[in-house]
Formats: sequence, structure tokens, C-alpha cells
Amino acid sequence: MTLDDSFLAQLTATADSLTQRLDDFSQARVLVVGDLTLDEYLTGQVERLSREAPVLILRHEATRQIPGGGANAVYNLAKLGARVKVAGFVGKDEQGLALRRIFESSGIDTEGMLLDADRPTVTKTRISGHARQSVTQQIVRIDRKSDLLPELELQLELADYIRNSLDTVDAVVCSDYGDGVFTPATLEAALSHSLTVVDTQKDLHRFAGASLFTPNLPEAELAVGYSITDDHTLARAGEDLLKLTGAAHILITRGEDGMSLFSADPDVSPARVSHIPAFNRTDVFDVTGAGDTVVAALTLGLCAGASLWEAAILGNLAASLVVRQFGTATTTPEEMKETLRSLLS
Repeated sequence: MTLDDSFLAQLTATADSLTQRLDDFSQARVLVVGDLTLDEYLTGQVERLSREAPVLILRHEATRQIPGGGANAVYNLAKLGARVKVAGFVGKDEQGLALRRIFESSGIDTEGMLLDADRPTVTKTRISGHARQSVTQQIVRIDRKSDLLPELELQLELADYIRNSLDTVDAVVCSDYGDGVFTPATLEAALSHSLTVVDTQKDLHRFAGASLFTPNLPEAELAVGYSITDDHTLARAGEDLLKLTGAAHILITRGEDGMSLFSADPDVSPARVSHIPAFNRTDVFDVTGAGDTVVAALTLGLCAGASLWEAAILGNLAASLVVRQFGTATTTPEEMKETLRSLLS
């Protein structure tokens, strides 16, 4: 896409710095505290209608299992080269074992993946089918999860693991999908680090005092209680979110309208604002998990010494790549470098 000349000039001026930050991703150490999900994709070819009921019969072709929810943030960080620890719960089931195997094969430290024998691993199974020579389409999704909280003993064990890990990492990412990880004990432990990045779907005030929040537009609107429809309401929302969370920075991701970064400054009112255009508006196939990718690249940028603006650019670059793929996806520093070069050419 064509970028505004002034923004392109800024991007060109920081290109060398951005490239260096990408090279430094491998030095970063990050702890992800999150609701761990396994995404399953079952596909098959439609053979006929069943005689038992008016439903399709599929001949199974493939099953794919990939990290989802907070586990997607973990996986994105690992694929970007970071040294990653994970803290969360999985059930005593095949899905929990599958998620652990995926992580361990990617060099992720799984010591903080605690077994919860009373609750299943959160699993989202998407069943898709196709006729011969036709496009595969999702037919149904089956979710496995429990609405119960973990036992208090497990909550405290997880909080202890987090506290004991804080001195060994450069940042903590909180990836909240509402599946029971973020109890008061866990929140207190996770927010004790000097660089805590929060990605939560609701109730941002629970994470008050974190360094940076990354709500998308609907999440921001839910938090402030009104629609964000123009520059005025966007600026107002940024100010209100900074007050609500006590954070130093708020990054609102706005889809095809890019990102808006709000930074609190006690000597300046209103907050300092930077707008970053979307780098990919046309080749968008699936935005599932793109927020996790933004958080991962943004966090690693900060760990590598990037400014907030540079870190947001890196998050934007990474997101522009994963939305070109179906389902939750990851990218790499090399792919991001190539995308940066193409934007500047």
C-alpha cells in the first residue's frame, strides 16, 4: 500500500534501528501468563447425507492442532526468537499433552504449565468440509472448557511460580481470554514486574498499574462505555483508558485504520498521541490471533530497547503478515525485515 509521505519519511529514518531491534529479539526473555487454549482444525470431504439424520457425512482428511488464546501469544514470541516461559493451566488430557509437546518442540519453558485435574484444557475444535473441487468451509465449532475457577491451592502455586520467575525475565505478558487464570493472586504476582504488557478482552481495571495495554477497538469501546467513531472520541477514549488503567501507555489497534498510541505525561495534557497506518489493508484473509502477534512483536521491541513508537511499528509489521493466513498464525524476524524493505522500496 502507499504510505503518507511524512510517515514514510519517519519510517525510513528509523529503518536501521528497526532492523537492529529485530536482530535483538533473540536476546529477550519473556514470561507469558495466560489462558492456554488448543485450537483444533478437522477437515474432510463431504460424501453424502446421513440416513440417521439430515446431516453431512465427512470423510476425514486431516487434523491440525495449533496454540490458541494465550498460548498463541506464547507461540508467537517463540517463533519471533525470544526465550519464553509460560505460566497457566492445562487439563489432565490429550489436548494438554498436545499443547505441551508443541511448546517443548519450540524450545519454550513449560515448567509453569500446571496440571488442573478438575478442568479440561480449553479446546476449540473447528470442523470444516468441502465437496470435490470446492472451497473448504467451517461447519461447526465445538468448545471444551469449564466455567469453574482453579482450586485455591493451584492459584497460589501459579502465583508463586510467577513471582519466582520475575527476576529471570525482561517482561511479563498477560494474555487474558477469561478462562480462569487471572485470579487476584495471579494478578498481584504478574503486575509486580517493571514491564508488564496486558492484552485482555474486558475489565481492564483489574490490571491497573501495568505498563502498557493493547485493546482492539471493540475492547476499548467496552472499557470506556461509548462508541469510538471519529478523531474526537478516539482522543477521548485514549485519555479515559489511561486514567482507568493507570498505565504509562495505551495502544488501540483499529484494524484497517491502523493503531493509535497514547502515552501519559504528567506535564502534558492531553496525552501524547501517535497514529500508525495499517501496513496491509488488501490481503487480509483472517484476523484471528493478530492481536497476540502485535503484543509479541511489540513486547520484544521494548525488550530490545526500542522506543514505544518503534515497538508499535514492529507490532504493526508482524500483524500485517499473519492476517494473510487463515487461522492463528506466526511470523519471523526475517519475514518482518523483508516486509519493511518492501514498504520502503
